[in-house]
Amino acid sequence: MQYRDYGNEGYKVSAFGMGCMRVPHVKDEHGNKIIQREEAIKMIRYAADHGVTYFDSARMYFNGDCDALLGEALAGGYREKVKVVSKIPPRFVNSEEEFNNTLDDMLKKLQTDYLDVLLTHDMNREAWDRFQQMGMYQWMEKAKQAGKIKAIGFSFHDDVDLFREMVDAYPWAMAQIQMNILDVNYQATVEGMKYAASKGLAIVIMEPLRGGGLANAPASVQKIYDEYPEKRSAVEWALRFVYNFPEVSCVLSGVSTMEQLKDNIRIFEEAKPDVMSEEDLAMIDRVREEYNKLIKVPCTGCSYCIPCPKGVNIPRIFYLYNSGSMYGDYEMIKELYGFVLNANADATQCIGCGACEKKCPQHIHIIDALPKAHEALINAGK
Repeated sequence: MQYRDYGNEGYKVSAFGMGCMRVPHVKDEHGNKIIQREEAIKMIRYAADHGVTYFDSARMYFNGDCDALLGEALAGGYREKVKVVSKIPPRFVNSEEEFNNTLDDMLKKLQTDYLDVLLTHDMNREAWDRFQQMGMYQWMEKAKQAGKIKAIGFSFHDDVDLFREMVDAYPWAMAQIQMNILDVNYQATVEGMKYAASKGLAIVIMEPLRGGGLANAPASVQKIYDEYPEKRSAVEWALRFVYNFPEVSCVLSGVSTMEQLKDNIRIFEEAKPDVMSEEDLAMIDRVREEYNKLIKVPCTGCSYCIPCPKGVNIPRIFYLYNSGSMYGDYEMIKELYGFVLNANADATQCIGCGACEKKCPQHIHIIDALPKAHEALINAGK
């Protein structure tokens, strides 16, 4: 396992961090995810025994049971050897008292006196406004002074302008961002990542495989990989691309099976920065171009179209629509669209007012495209 500096915190973490959102689970008759505990605990301990020192959880994962799972798995001497990270979204708390009660409950489930890092979760413009209005950073800072958390960070899902604004607003220890071979100009972007790193923040990468979608390349993309002299799997190329950045402290991979975990540990044995040649990066550019040929809507995710008067999350809908098309599989995307539906931000909320189309720099026929996207996402592309 390779290890990297965690920003300015004065310690190193494993380049591979185990994301616990996708540990083995089944769904009950109501559609709730139930962790397969024995296998999940076995995987977490195997990871720790093989050099993984960074474990990522969240209050919202498995309705709080992910924290409890991690607490059980790391009991008996493991906790002292690793860094434990969890998250609270601003929408989940309404007062400092609620925040403290939530944090105390998380620590109890995690069977620990402190979190190495607490993140404010799923930050976009709406969440950021709420975060500031409530004074949530000050609550986190008080918890840090009380010894309940060692460092403060945020996980991010919006555009680069907001990202830079957030980076500059507070003395964060870290930022968790989405980055992969396709999303170099999406959300925080490579430019934003480099900016945050220049400010001393640890950079933790999430979605390096885009929810697993990049693991199974479509035929036209696989052909590029197959014809390249250096032979690696689609998974290895995708992970190699993100750990190649020297700014990156840790790459989270949400493994679902022991086989995936072992493969990730193998891949990260050589996870050194700047290992990709110009030829390697040019090949990845061709892969990106090939994926882009498969998109349904030429949306760049610039977000000029929002806010929508009816709250439709247009960039997210088109992102998911395009992702399903690129992977040739909407099944895994369907669940993500469920979050958009639950937030009443789905395509059915559109009233065809046209406000978005006037602002779109790509001149996309958004009103026509939204129902098509909704149909594909609801019916898993059928």
